[in-house]
Amino acid sequence: MLKRQTLIAAAALCVLSIAPAFAQTMAPAPAAAPANPMVGGAPMYANKNIVDNAVNSKDHTTLVAAVKAAGLVETLQGPGPFTVFAPTNAAFAKLPPGTVEMLVKPENKAKLTKILTCHVVAANAMSPAIAKMIADDKGTHPVKTVGGCVLQAKMMGDKITLTDENGNVATVTIADVKQSNGVIHVIDTVLLPKG
Repeated sequence: MLKRQTLIAAAALCVLSIAPAFAQTMAPAPAAAPANPMVGGAPMYANKNIVDNAVNSKDHTTLVAAVKAAGLVETLQGPGPFTVFAPTNAAFAKLPPGTVEMLVKPENKAKLTKILTCHVVAANAMSPAIAKMIADDKGTHPVKTVGGCVLQAKMMGDKITLTDENGNVATVTIADVKQSNGVIHVIDTVLLPKG
């Protein structure tokens, strides 16, 4: 009887000693961080800055050309943090014909800079944080931009929308594109300053 109890005790100790190792091998692997979304057919790398990523997006060639014309490349390559609401080529195409061509002329640099900086916030604002601010402010959160514009952020279903001072509404179509110096949210409409 004593021999049987000793064997049972020894077996129990064996099970207890291998249980943690077995549990570790059976435990699910920790979830990998979600990959940064593709934008304009190009991978966006979280270790690259806003400009270095944007130049690879075929959907943002107009924005990149405008940033260059406004002399904002160095600023947007800086440490930030910046949140950029990045209009697509299709968003720029919705402007009246000839608008973009007029804006990129050297004599319109101040106006172009104002428009572009009305798409930039001096913070790293991911969409869950923006959604929380909207909820905390009972449905509408004012967003002050680097250019001095105040955008009104709202939720439309599960999408964030931004309304400029002229009533133009942009929808965030791709959110939370992480950058080394902030975040890009792709939008479908160009936001314009008042006047």
